[in-house]
Amino acid sequence: MLTRYLPVFIILSFIAEIIGTIGGFGSSVFFVPIANFFFDFQSVLGITALYHLFSNLSKIVLFKKGIDKKIILSLGIPAVVFVASGAFLSKYFNPIILTYILGFFLIVMSSIFLIFQKLKVSPKTKNAIIGGSLSGLSAGLLGTGGAIRGVTLSAFRMNKDKFIATSAVIDMAVDSSRTVVYYFNGYIHKHDMYLIPILIVISIIGTYIGKRILSKVSQDQFRNFVLILILLIGIISLLSP
Repeated sequence: MLTRYLPVFIILSFIAEIIGTIGGFGSSVFFVPIANFFFDFQSVLGITALYHLFSNLSKIVLFKKGIDKKIILSLGIPAVVFVASGAFLSKYFNPIILTYILGFFLIVMSSIFLIFQKLKVSPKTKNAIIGGSLSGLSAGLLGTGGAIRGVTLSAFRMNKDKFIATSAVIDMAVDSSRTVVYYFNGYIHKHDMYLIPILIVISIIGTYIGKRILSKVSQDQFRNFVLILILLIGIISLLSP
């Protein structure tokens, strides 16, 4: 089936990469629902983890000047710890129920920050740990935790380059961890590996185009765009199951 619709899959994946770069929290938020049309849920998790490794590497290279080491440690370490737990538990939970919970959470949080534009969450270690833990758990269970991380970093009001670079480094560590667990869970299949070179090319070109577009966007426009995307993702999450 995918061979027949491969051009459609490639185009949609390319669009997801561009929007994911502009949004600052990675393409998996959009790639996962797209891939669900073509693969079973476990295969989606395996393909997404491998694809996202290269997607994040592209962002790290292109946005490396914005890396915030403090946030990487305080948000990234709990994300890595919890993504392994989520990946292991993915065999036992109903993904539809989890998607509903994620959708509701994203709608509430993004709406709050869109309505109260001056609201800011202090980038304290405690807040970063909570955001990292939730995003890691979501990434392991559902294949994507970028939206939750996006809410957290948006609440911190980070500079857009710092936002993207820091998020990409954290995501790289998260993807590395869950890829190992998914492999032992049997989610990574040899017959899907032909897609990886295609997705690597998409990740590089899509990230580059996204960066060019982002250079023409102001900081306030970027923040609102991120929050609106997260709101839409939340709505889609509630409607898609």
